[in-house]
Amino acid sequence: MIHFYKRIMMSNNMENVNPHSIKLVARQVQTLVHEKMEGINLLLNEDDLTDIQAVIDGPPSTPYHGGQFKVKLALSKDFPASAPKGFFLTKIFHPNVGPSGEICVNTLKKDWKPDLGIKHILLTIKCLLIVPNPESALNEEAGKLLLEQYDTYFSRAKLYTEVHASVKSTCSKSESSRKRTDATDPGAGSVAKEDKKGKIMSKEMK
Repeated sequence: MIHFYKRIMMSNNMENVNPHSIKLVARQVQTLVHEKMEGINLLLNEDDLTDIQAVIDGPPSTPYHGGQFKVKLALSKDFPASAPKGFFLTKIFHPNVGPSGEICVNTLKKDWKPDLGIKHILLTIKCLLIVPNPESALNEEAGKLLLEQYDTYFSRAKLYTEVHASVKSTCSKSESSRKRTDATDPGAGSVAKEDKKGKIMSKEMK
């Protein structure tokens, strides 16, 4: 824990953060690393502890089931006196998620209390996938469909999940990116040509 804290203090990104806040966040993060939350995987960034990210599994019986959603908590300089801001980095169709991924939930606004920790915030966001709140919608279309045409809302949200958040789509994007890299790598072609040339020369010598 002491070694972890020293590394955090040496980071340039943390130099303007209240030392008390750093200690508090470091303690909470270390606890979460060892105490796994069901359906939530914390992504630790030791270079900037104010940038907390996690991957949340879509809960069963929701249109988000089968998806993995990356979220980000941007902690304020005076955390926990003021609430952090929450964002979905994975595109999602949800009443309480705005066009830029910003999350609207009372826990991060009027209901915020300094004794609420990072674990509570992440669990609240996960619960938001189970029980959306159309009354504080940032996505008005999603909120309206949830109230008036639930089947349409469910289908749209499920489609977004399959396209943007499914494990299969994530792997496909990574594979496509790798193929594009290989195709644009001039060294790959040179190696292939050299190999072919070597085989021809070897055949002539025989």
